[in-house]
Amino acid sequence: MQEHTGGIGMSEYESSRTMPALPEHVFDQVDDVERLGRWLPGDLHLAPAGPSAVTVHEDRTGADQRARFRVDRDRLRLEWGTRDSDHYAGWLQVTDEGSGSSRVTIRLTFFDEGDDPGPDAVRTALGESLERLEEQVRLRVEGTG
Repeated sequence: MQEHTGGIGMSEYESSRTMPALPEHVFDQVDDVERLGRWLPGDLHLAPAGPSAVTVHEDRTGADQRARFRVDRDRLRLEWGTRDSDHYAGWLQVTDEGSGSSRVTIRLTFFDEGDDPGPDAVRTALGESLERLEEQVRLRVEGTG
């Protein structure tokens, strides 16, 4: 996982993992809000709130926030971020690794250090999320193979 500080008070984290499936199959597991709970951190809960919008409930803070959620199927990319404030933003990109495998990269940006849960918490959440996503991908591939 890469970590670095952007501007004053801004933190960015990036992590990636190889998945045992074609990029389109991997993206099928991440492009639907209803399936996100299967691999996102357990303390985040998303609910659809209209076109390109979700409500995010975070157990750590107990708060609900309006967020944007954009799916770009042509580029195999998701983008999200808080809608009413500049607390955080992120993206997920699926790329072809060849030989029937893919790489999933997630980047999170916290614009204020007060919103950043810290490197250890982010590292753990990203690692566990990518592990759960890989499991979802494996279940799909084994179920269709």
